[in-house]
This record gives sequence, C-alpha cells and structure tokens, in this order.
Amino acid sequence: MDVILVTAIIASLFLVIAAAEPLAARLRLPYSAILALLGILIGGAALFFLRTDLTDALNPVAAAVINLPIRSNVFLYVFLPTLLFQATLGMNLRRMLDDWVPILVLAVVAVVAATLFVGLALSWTSSLPIMACFLVGAIVSTTDPSAVVGIFRSIAAPRRLVRIIEGESLLNDAAAIALFGLFMGYVMEGVPDPTLGGALTQFPMLLGGGALAGWLVAQGAIGAMAMLERYERAQLSVSIALPYLAYIGSEQIFGASGVIAVVVSGLTLNLVGPGKIPPTAWANLRDVWDILAHWAGALIFILAALLIPRLLDDVHFGDFVLILVVVAAAMAARGAILSGLLPILRLLRLSPPIERPYRVAILWGGLRGALTLALALAVTESFRVPIEVKRVIGILATGFTLWTLLVQGTTLTWVIKKLGLDRLGPLDQALSTQVVAVALQTVREQVANATETHGLDREIVRSEAKRFGKRLDTVVRAAEESDEILDRDRITLGLIALAGAERDATTARIRERTLSLRLAQRALSDCDRLIEGARSDGRTGYQRAARASMDYGKQFRAALFLHNRLRISGPLGRLTADRFDLLLSQRQILRDLEGFIDGRIRRIHGRRVADLLRELLTRRLDMVERAIEGLRLQYPGYAEELERRFIRRTALRLEEGEYETMHDDGLIGAEVYTALKQDLARRRSEAEGRPPLDLSVQRTELVRQFPLFTDLDEKELRRLSRALRTRYAAPGDVIIRRDSTARSVWFIASGAVEQQAGNHTWRLGRGEMCGQLALLMPKRRRRSEVRAITPSTLLQLDEIRFKRLLSRSERLREAVRDSAARRGLDVSSILEDQG
Repeated sequence: MDVILVTAIIASLFLVIAAAEPLAARLRLPYSAILALLGILIGGAALFFLRTDLTDALNPVAAAVINLPIRSNVFLYVFLPTLLFQATLGMNLRRMLDDWVPILVLAVVAVVAATLFVGLALSWTSSLPIMACFLVGAIVSTTDPSAVVGIFRSIAAPRRLVRIIEGESLLNDAAAIALFGLFMGYVMEGVPDPTLGGALTQFPMLLGGGALAGWLVAQGAIGAMAMLERYERAQLSVSIALPYLAYIGSEQIFGASGVIAVVVSGLTLNLVGPGKIPPTAWANLRDVWDILAHWAGALIFILAALLIPRLLDDVHFGDFVLILVVVAAAMAARGAILSGLLPILRLLRLSPPIERPYRVAILWGGLRGALTLALALAVTESFRVPIEVKRVIGILATGFTLWTLLVQGTTLTWVIKKLGLDRLGPLDQALSTQVVAVALQTVREQVANATETHGLDREIVRSEAKRFGKRLDTVVRAAEESDEILDRDRITLGLIALAGAERDATTARIRERTLSLRLAQRALSDCDRLIEGARSDGRTGYQRAARASMDYGKQFRAALFLHNRLRISGPLGRLTADRFDLLLSQRQILRDLEGFIDGRIRRIHGRRVADLLRELLTRRLDMVERAIEGLRLQYPGYAEELERRFIRRTALRLEEGEYETMHDDGLIGAEVYTALKQDLARRRSEAEGRPPLDLSVQRTELVRQFPLFTDLDEKELRRLSRALRTRYAAPGDVIIRRDSTARSVWFIASGAVEQQAGNHTWRLGRGEMCGQLALLMPKRRRRSEVRAITPSTLLQLDEIRFKRLLSRSERLREAVRDSAARRGLDVSSILEDQG
C-alpha cells in the first residue's frame, strides 16, 4: 500500500481523535464510545463507497481504509504495551499494595468467572465446540474501566474503590490473555491439544517468567536513567524503549507473558524511579506517557472500530441471539462477583464497603474495548481455526463489544444520574455553601484593594460593590442558617482538608529537593492514608493513620532480626536513616500546618473545630518530636549531621530560586545561567549524599552516657564497649522471658521497657538495667518478663563480664542494691562476695 496514502489516513484519524474529545464532552458520552462510533461510521462509509455504483471517485481512499495494514499483532505489540505501561506509572503503588488481595482476587476470579459463565451459556445455546465457547468467554472477559473510573473521580467516589477497580482491570488483561492462549490451543486444527496439567504447570511459568523479565529490564533501564540524570530527553528515550523491550524480551526470549513483563516493569519504575530521577524530569516523563497513552488508546479504539463492519459482514439472525446470550452471561458473571465475592472480602476486611449504587455503576460501566477486538482478530487471522468457528467468534466478540460501547457506554451517564451518584449529598452541599461564603469574603477584600490601587471611578465601584454585597449577604445567610453540618462532620471535613494540605506541602518539598527523592512515594502514601482514614472513619481514622505513619513496620522488624541474630547491620542502618529524614521533614510540615488551620479551617468551620484540629496536630507534632529525640539518644551526633544536611539542601533550593529570578528578569544571560545551574547541580549532588550510620561506632558513645559507668576510666569504658552487644527492640518485643535461665544483663540505652513479676509492673527507662538480679540468685531462673513498650536500644552484657564489672564499680553495686530493695530483696551479702 502507498506509504503516502497510509500516512494521510493516519493523519486524518488524528483529526478525528481531536474532534472526538469535545464531542464526547458536549454529548456527555464516554470518550471511547464516541471513538468507536466514529470508527464504525468511517469503516461503514468506506465499505459503502467501495460497493456502490453511485461514484468511483472515492474508491482508492475507501480501499485504503478497508485494507489498512491492521493486524492483531499491531494491537498487541504496538499499542498494548503503551497503555499498560502508562497505567502503571499513574498508580500510587504503595497504596495499591495495601489492597493487593482484593485486586488479585478480583482480577483472577472475575476473568475465570466470566470465561466459565459465557462458555457454559454458549455451549447450551450454540453448536460451537465447548473449547471454542470457553475461548469466546476468555476474549470477552477483559474490561476497560476508564469510563466508570472517570465518572467516579468526577463525583468524588472513595479513592480506595477507584484504586481497586484500576488495579483489577490492569491485571485481568494478563489473566484473560493467558486463558486465551490455553483455549486457542484446543481450537486450532493440526496442533496437539494441550493437557490441563501442562497448562496448570505452564501458567506459573508464564507469570513468574514475565515478572522476572519485566523486573530485569526495568532495573537496567533505571540504572541507565540514573546515569543520564543531567539529560532529561535521554531519560525519556530510555523510558520509551522500556515497555517494548520488556514485552518482546519476555515473549521471545523467556517464552513468558509479555503483559506481565510490561506491568512489572512499569510498577518497578513507578516504585524506584522517583528516588533516581529528579522531580521535574519525573513529572515530564509522566506527562509524555499520558500523551502517548492518550494517542495509543484513541488509535486502538478507532482502528479496531474500522474493522467492525468487515467482521460483521456475514452476520445472520441467529448470531444476534448468541450475542445476547454472551451479554447476559457476562453481565451475570460480573454481577455475581460484585454482589457475591466483594461482600465476602468486606467481611474479611480485605475490601472497602461498596454501596449498591456504586456496584450497579461498576456493572454497567464494564465496557469492552480494543483488546477484545484484537484477540478476536487474532482468531480470525489464524488459518488453523475452522472457518465457521472463526466467523462466529469474530461476530460474537464484535457484537458484544458494540453492545458495551453503544448501549452501556451511551447510557452510563444516565444510569449514574438515576442512581443519584451525580448529586452532592447534604453534607457536601452544606460544605459548598460554607466554602463559597468564605471565598466571597476574601474576594471582596481583594477587589476593594484592587479598586483603590487602580483609581477606578467611585460611582462604578460603589454600584458593583452593592451588587456584589447582595450576593455575599445571601450566601452568608444561607451558610449561617445551614444546620446540615454537625460538629462531627465538620471535624471530618476539616481533617480531610488538613491532610490534603499536608500532602500539598509534602509535594512541594519533594519538588524543592528538601525531601529525599527515594522517600517521596512513602511520604505521599502516608498523606493519602491520612486522607482516606479521615474520610472513612473521621477523627478515629485520621489518628489511626497518623500512628501507622510512625510505626516501624515489617521491614524494620526484619532488619532488627538481621542485626540482632545475624549481625547484618546494613538494612537497619538504612531504614533508621530513612526514618530520620522523614521525621525531620514531617516536623517542619506539621509546624507549617498551624497557619493553614488559622487561615482556612477556622474561617470555614469555626473556632471549635479549628481548636480541636490544632490539638490533634499538636499531638502528632509531639509524637514526631519524641521520635526524633529517641533517635538522637540512640545515635548521638547523627541527627545533627542530618539536620546540617537538611539546612544545606534548603539553602541550595533558595539559591536556585534566586538564579531563576535573575534570569527571568534579564539580569543574567543564558550562558551565565547555565553555568550557575551546572555548578548548583554538582553541589546538590554532593549534598544529596547521606552521612553513613555506623551502628558499631554508636555503641561507644552510648556507653559514655550511662550514669552507671561514670566511675570507670577511659580504658575500662573502651573495654566494656567492646564486650557489650547492641540489640534494637520494637514495641512489643520480648527482651526477657519468664522462667528462662539468666545468662546476661540488659542496659537500656534509649527507649523504655516494662517489667512484670506476679501482680507488679515496673517501667524502666534510659540509663537503667534489667535482668541483673536473676544472675545473682543461686537458681538463676527469671521470675519476671521484660517487654519493650517503645522503640528501644539495649546493650547486652554476659554473666561473666557483668560480675567482673560489678566487682570494680561501686555505682553499679549501688544500683543493683536499689533495684533489689524495690523488689523487697536483700542482696547485700551477695554483693559483698562479688566485691
């Protein structure tokens, strides 16, 4: 086919794509449905002009449209990687991992259920072989949630619900393609039928091999992008190559799932990229991929729609009946998942509550798109599939796609309206009135200042002010008379706004490079948890999310195990340093939020709500301060080094701002500005380096701070520090178990522990010791249990060295005597023997 003609057709399709977006907005229809309609019209018109006797002038163009080189591999190898990769980049992966169970269950179970429902329904109503029926089920089981997700975002649906729907749709493509490959093997002639055992064995290999291939390619790409830090366009070029190399490499080299490879490569870049790529470059990268995905999604829809008239060219009346059977079975499968499985997951606390109107919207909004048509096209292109089977599968997949786009897609907005999801609730409506009142009051003050500054005519100003004042009085009166917002609801709305302001401040610090790039996603995820916690459970949910952000988590416990048991300190040092960074940044952000409460929250929700939010903020700030102080005690001097680093990075950000202002004002030229930026980039790269945290060096400093060891000379202190072993304990960790044999004593360097013996409980803090009395008793059996109640650093000394130390230190013997007296014991004779 003539390259010039093909290029002209593709360029014309871009004009169609440009017209589709405003048309969809004007008609209030899903964008994909409009694209499908336009594609069908173009394809139908091409067939009409090619076959009509009215004119032959348009025959070359019509023939070029009909014979465009559109094959299934074009969709699968050119467009699909782009769409999948961009979807992974747009996800909040850390928040997605919180819901991995419902996402994975829904993705796999939904595809299997649709395949079974549709396959069995067709086997009962058609003459197709059973495996061909299941093949149709696999083809139509993929969903494109873009329409319903877009509407959910516009009506402020729960973010967690939107996240689960997006995650499920991303993974069900891989499951559907895997099932498609399995049943395709049964349908093709001249190829040995795959065995079920072989398929079940191959399935994990497809997933695992694809995941490994995607991870390896992504790691290589990330390494290359990190080396090209100063060359943003080069980084973009590497990102463009990444999904295609992952897809082709997985399919052709590993023989695994290319879809899984693309998804894993995108998720890996999403997780690691923000820590390796500067914020501006990362934002530009995502913008470029948004544009690419928009074009790819539009082209894949419109090109697939061009094929629809051709695929339906040989349709019979009985085929329409089978299309309705497929529609009913697919809807029944989706409905069973939404009404059966999701409530079970909710009872197990693995899924958020999804109200009935949302379930209906998800059911009706499960549109099918280009992937369904691409898989159907792959069947019709295969010469090994019987002709009648190809014809029926092509017609059923195409007819089902048309139903979802033209019937469900065009009526989805109407369904949303009937379900009442497009209307503000009483709470949101009352809040809207409050917000408008505050905004108009601010506008009145700014307009008054502007009119005085510009010297406008007083009569005109007075007339407009009077008109504006009437509107303001009406809104203020409505806000004051509104009784829809209870104090509890005002607190919830205030907390949501406060958490949103915290997220904005965190984003600004990431952009300014005062918060480490590698911690950016974690900090933003903590803010998102605050927003969702406040939205779902009000004050309780907000406080629960705030406490969770301060917890050490499973990674820290694993690092503790590696350090305490295997003496591997690297992971613990890295996580501890990360915690320092986050706490220092969070402390400054929380302090800045006090102004937001006074300036915004108080004006919208009143003094009582503002005072309560300030109290909650103060508690969080106290928690952060205590955590920082605890880390200072654990690692003397290290916190100060990090604070110096924080100041240096802040100074660099301010310096960069001065250079940009001078350049914008024309005070310095492009050459000078470029040289200054390069020097700034070099110094920023040096400032990004974090001082190492050597846990072994810290032990000597900790020993010097113990009051118990003040009577030891420097030589004895160094000897003691070498003999001590450091152990880090998370809250809840058991330090000493009851009835165990005493073999060592524990000195508390930082944190606090709780000692329980019988009905008595003691709390021990920094500078104290535990486990010493059992060592001095004849039986040496522990009569108490000691458990950490805060993150603690403890120094362990074995029995022999402790008794030697006891014989040399009068202060230590005095401390042992005092602790025994509190327990009602007399150890004077034992201490005399030790002395």
